[in-house]
Amino acid sequence: MPEITSEERDARHLLRAIELALEGRGRTSPNPMVGAVLVKGGRVIGEGVTQPPGQAHAERMALAASEEDPAGATLYVSLEPCCHHGRTAPCTDAIIEAGVARVVIASDDPTPKASGRGPGILRDEGVEVRFVDGELAETARLVNQPFRKHARTGRPLVVFKSAMSLDGKVATRSGDSQWISCEASRARAHRWRAESDAVAVGIGTARHDDPQLTSRVEGVARQPRRVVFDSEARLPLDSRLVRGVGDVPVTVICGRAASRTAVQALEAAGVDVIVATGANEGARVESALDELGSREVQSLLLEGGPHLAGAFLEAGEIDEVRIFVAPFLIGGREAKTTIEGVGIQHVAAASRAVAVEVDRIEDDVLVTARLREW
Repeated sequence: MPEITSEERDARHLLRAIELALEGRGRTSPNPMVGAVLVKGGRVIGEGVTQPPGQAHAERMALAASEEDPAGATLYVSLEPCCHHGRTAPCTDAIIEAGVARVVIASDDPTPKASGRGPGILRDEGVEVRFVDGELAETARLVNQPFRKHARTGRPLVVFKSAMSLDGKVATRSGDSQWISCEASRARAHRWRAESDAVAVGIGTARHDDPQLTSRVEGVARQPRRVVFDSEARLPLDSRLVRGVGDVPVTVICGRAASRTAVQALEAAGVDVIVATGANEGARVESALDELGSREVQSLLLEGGPHLAGAFLEAGEIDEVRIFVAPFLIGGREAKTTIEGVGIQHVAAASRAVAVEVDRIEDDVLVTARLREW
């Protein structure tokens, strides 16, 4: 049997670090999800996962869990170690103090306060540092797409989720949409809510369905902020969203034309109101995302409806699409389609996916399309 190479060994431990990082789904934001594996003498002596904000990062967790003196060990991390003081002390300090000899990193940190500084400090202190590239690096980057987009643009990663019939309808001509997707698909969507910083709908959906927009699955670490795009600030004060604002934050995105009285009433009820600016809907979407980003919202699950989805598409602010396709036809020219708006004139101008995955969920088909990578 051929002997394993050092590159293969590094890849194996980094894959484990990435696997550990994913255990932080819905728990670490606004920090990235990070996993760390500490290896000495060919044996794993410690593992760590970044904890909720204000608690230890993966590197410190792995060092604390070490079964023996980590001096001379190799530390494998899914994201480059931090070197700045935030809610916690720099991980580079802990690595240097522990005497770790080598650090192997799967992906970079694009934030201005990081971006190579941590590895540079480690090298200056005599620690060998290696970045991997290729497919392994891409896998690690995909773990933290919300963190990466927010670091580069200040805006959250937007994931558009919808459920439609085989002929692309999201509701009948009477507006009935319950339920197009099956129960297992809806459970999957609730898990996505638990993993997101915020979930957004338009005022039409908010008034018609009176939703709670919470994640109703076991083990939810934190409920997402509920966001309603409501140009005239018409969200009813007796809606379930407003009544539950003391438990889970609610943000209303309105325009300058909204009644000051309506805005003040929502604010008095505890709702966070953002007045989006811009000459058109696309510009107002960008303004709203800037404001949400300033509130440390790094991931936004956009649940519609079709008008709002069209505004996001025309603003170029949909990063990923997740659509459940149900095995039936609805028909009717007045039945709502998945995305409205002005639309494009030529197919060549369409937003094309850079990666597509297809899954079967009972009788539904889930199509996931990533439109860009950050």
